[in-house]
Amino acid sequence: MARHLDLEEQEQLDQLKHYWNQYGNAITWILIVVFGSIAAYNGWQYWERRQAAQASFLFDEVDRAGAAGDAARVEQAFKDIKDKYGRTAYAQQAGLIAGRVLAERGKPDAAKSALQWVAEDANDEGLQAVAKLRLAALLVEAKDYDGALKQLNSGVPREFEALAADRRGDIYNLQGNKEQAKLEYMKAWQAFGADSQYRPLVEVKLTALGVDVQTLKPAETAKS
Repeated sequence: MARHLDLEEQEQLDQLKHYWNQYGNAITWILIVVFGSIAAYNGWQYWERRQAAQASFLFDEVDRAGAAGDAARVEQAFKDIKDKYGRTAYAQQAGLIAGRVLAERGKPDAAKSALQWVAEDANDEGLQAVAKLRLAALLVEAKDYDGALKQLNSGVPREFEALAADRRGDIYNLQGNKEQAKLEYMKAWQAFGADSQYRPLVEVKLTALGVDVQTLKPAETAKS
């Protein structure tokens, strides 16, 4: 048998009804937004994982084709991953592989296109820097020195500055601008540090241009 509400219970119930009538609509919408946001976040996470898994499969295809030296397969697989999953790191890493393999297989234009895409669109500054350095090398081979310098001067993270300076030194040396080449090689020499395996190579270049590397070492010691 239903129990009759006493006066206190009835008053509480009336207050609850009044509260709900006044704020219930707003509360409902807040809950919809909150739970909708949770659902959207979970959906996004699922989509991201699915994208990464599918991009991983296509990256493996690029990698296998590259190991086999199959330029046609590399080109097609890279196009697929770039078109479908271009925002993923897998696609950007695939671009570096494609650039290397296509250059080795005598397709410099396709190689430059792949590297240019990574240099411009990669989310990771390190991948961008590697692409710029490799693209600059291809442009130097094509004797497009201005284009190569443009890539190297477009900004790279600090850990790549020495490599960029060394490459600029090579370009200026090829152009016959010995003084500018010396300046860039000296930047590279200082940035590499004493324990770098690249520094002896830069020393050889400086020595060939008539620079006594021993004169740079006291300045480095004083700076440190």
